[in-house]
Amino acid sequence: MKKYIKRIAGAIVAAAALMTVSPACTSDLDTMPLDDNQLVSQQVYSTSDGYMGVLAKCYASLILTGQQGGDGGNGDLEGANEGYSGYVRLLFYMQELCTDNFLMPSSSNGLRRCLNCDWDASNAAVVKWTYQRLYMAIAYCNEFLRECTPDKLQSRGLWDELGPKCNEYRAEARMIRAYCYAQLVDMFANVPIIDESVGPKDLPVQFTRKEVFDYAVTELMAICGDEPGSDDILANPKSALYGHVDKVAAWMQLSRLFLNAETWGCGNRYADAYKYARKVIDSNAYPLASDYRHIFLADNNQCQEIIWPLVQDGLRAQSSAGTNFYVKAFVNGPMDELYQTGVGSKGWGNVRAKTTLVDAFDPSDVMFDVNDTWGNNKADKRASFMTALPNQVKETWDENDNMTSTYTRGYGYIKWRNVTKDDKICPSGDTYTSIDFPLFRTAEAYMTAAEAILRGGGGTPAEALELVNEIRERAYMSDRYARAGVRSDVSGKISQNELSLDFILAERQREFASECLRRTDLTVSANGPPATTGTGRVANASAPTCPHSAPSSPSPRMSLPTIPPSSRTTAIRALWQNNGSFHHP
Repeated sequence: MKKYIKRIAGAIVAAAALMTVSPACTSDLDTMPLDDNQLVSQQVYSTSDGYMGVLAKCYASLILTGQQGGDGGNGDLEGANEGYSGYVRLLFYMQELCTDNFLMPSSSNGLRRCLNCDWDASNAAVVKWTYQRLYMAIAYCNEFLRECTPDKLQSRGLWDELGPKCNEYRAEARMIRAYCYAQLVDMFANVPIIDESVGPKDLPVQFTRKEVFDYAVTELMAICGDEPGSDDILANPKSALYGHVDKVAAWMQLSRLFLNAETWGCGNRYADAYKYARKVIDSNAYPLASDYRHIFLADNNQCQEIIWPLVQDGLRAQSSAGTNFYVKAFVNGPMDELYQTGVGSKGWGNVRAKTTLVDAFDPSDVMFDVNDTWGNNKADKRASFMTALPNQVKETWDENDNMTSTYTRGYGYIKWRNVTKDDKICPSGDTYTSIDFPLFRTAEAYMTAAEAILRGGGGTPAEALELVNEIRERAYMSDRYARAGVRSDVSGKISQNELSLDFILAERQREFASECLRRTDLTVSANGPPATTGTGRVANASAPTCPHSAPSSPSPRMSLPTIPPSSRTTAIRALWQNNGSFHHP
């Protein structure tokens, strides 16, 4: 990881030069850097725009890869391929590729080994870059927090401009930092805690998973006003600038942490998961979108459901690693002749749906109709697959049980489209996407609250059923979600006796496929009792098909161990017990 922040928020001081300069040249010490593209702290923090630029960098570190855009060769991670090393793309590899949702035949950076949950030196870069991206974002946040204090704002004559919002901006940086630590807890377990008090010469100290968990929880509760004594408080719901976090984002992150706490060895916190998920829902700040499909389009900045979007724009925020990957890697060139992908013939033809994801939907909803490219005539509108290419088959492995790079072996997954909800191409064109990545959205709170209820966290079974049915009614666009020209005759509702933890897990797969939640959802306690005893979250390796079937007996479980803290490249393995192997169709 770079030890400085380039051009934005960089405390880039030529200390070595000062030590070697001759007395006759001391006047040179009064000059700023000759390179106009290189900024030092004195410049950055001399204006309110400079401060806001640093805060923007904290956000952008989770979606962009460098300073120039478009993988321009000035990346933030030294030595890393910009296209491959963006956070959202890495998260897909770590959270989706190693599950029952997707595969890609690429062998670059050891991706085929990721597919088998086999972590070794071949895919060490994927693990390393993920770890570095998270700590780089933390470093940016720490830098901002060190510089955005009342004393420093007053000394720089910026208190009148920034003082009234100072604590809110600080809370935003702490929220981003807490999110990063929550991700580290999930994927890496025991990691260092580095905050703004840690100096550049201090060696980071590794903390236990529970200690890092507790730190993230304490930070989040402080910035949403639930922890006494904090001045740094997030904006009230829906009052922050677009792309910035508010209290609802903190509640959403808390609910996610508490839902998984038992799995991570951090105690039973299902009551807290329910509490904070309900706060998200009851705020009504981000109501469910009226159409599921609108959440993943180029004009999703208008979508009311997205709590925290990672903002991407085809002209001003370009990257091959964000949602650009989510469209181009998921389509091949000929698909644009069947529907508007929004990227023309620029598809890479790589990612395909595993049969387990396809089979999570009713077969009648799976097939693509060239005369109904949005799937208006489907019952479940979430069944977004491409099945109409010549010679396309569902099975992802050939007759010899080998994976091939033939794109038609396996169905495409097409819920991400670089077009508007009116099916129009973006003004920014088709070179890069303009889809914001929905890091948090309200539907997750509905599913979290329902699961927490079933795990004894409060509420009633009837409430859990109502929450799940709300998600399903929206998916089927029935009842109050009905709209002219869209099929609504099939209800998505299930009955009370059909609702179970297995059903919720399967429903989360249908609802959140490709949104980087699946590995966490499938994770059970690696060292504790089997999931069937109630410890940790249930992991169902054979998701029931829709609409209403559930497994008659406990399904095979898998454990996804975290990357060992002692060695980020040590091989760890977890077999998917489905037809004998993890990767089998």
